[in-house]
Amino acid sequence: MTQGSYAHVNGLELYYEIHGSGAPLILLHGGFGSAGMFGELLPQIGAGRQVILVDLQGHGRTADIDRPLSMQEMADDVAGLIGQLGLGQADVMGYSMGGAVALQTAIRHPAVVRKLVIVSSAFRSEGWFPGVRADMAQIGAHTAQTMLDTPMYHLYASTAPRPGDWPTLWAKMGDLMRQGYDWSQEVAALKVPTLFMAGDADSISPQHAAEFFSLLDGGKRDGVWDGSGMTPHRLAILPATTHYNSVDSPLLAPVVTSFLDAPLPASR
Repeated sequence: MTQGSYAHVNGLELYYEIHGSGAPLILLHGGFGSAGMFGELLPQIGAGRQVILVDLQGHGRTADIDRPLSMQEMADDVAGLIGQLGLGQADVMGYSMGGAVALQTAIRHPAVVRKLVIVSSAFRSEGWFPGVRADMAQIGAHTAQTMLDTPMYHLYASTAPRPGDWPTLWAKMGDLMRQGYDWSQEVAALKVPTLFMAGDADSISPQHAAEFFSLLDGGKRDGVWDGSGMTPHRLAILPATTHYNSVDSPLLAPVVTSFLDAPLPASR
């Protein structure tokens, strides 16, 4: 059974849906998207899990409020939802912007994150290719008009409580994307078992993905025949995959479920 509802967190009416039952997994969509982007993925990862789809601030069925878009504040919203639902801990997985929000959730609220999955995101702004950063810099309210005749807008208009907020979303997303950031130190301090995934033709380079893994002490030694040389963290580069179809990769779900199903390390 699917349950759609709202949680009042940090002044926001945060929309979420619950699918299935079992160990909780929260899925966080990318910028300009909504929870619906995971529709094809749900059957592949939902067996034996309570999958919770979230519409982040200003996206999907969650109306915007009078605050800037911030990875940190959206992470606080996710942690607030985990608390309101009485989950204690949940696995948190995010794509692109949602991946950055998932990462900030683990950084700011490590006690509520059991395992972390980041797909096609960057832990510092320079991790995005220069051309991608140049495109991000051009985004603003003026962009909204040019996007009216697109599936992205039609999906937004069909779900948003206030479709007229479309230009505001673009303005706030532009401000967010132009911000410089570097979370290297916070990543290096993570204790939450983390899987970092990217496409081999993503908007970030495989080297950036490998650097994330290296910050977690991964890939620095032989794993040894019995795996005792491995860390609890994992890295996956999806072949023939771009930023725009990474969630649709047939390899994504098996890698994610294998990671989530593996026992937690003896100590964290």
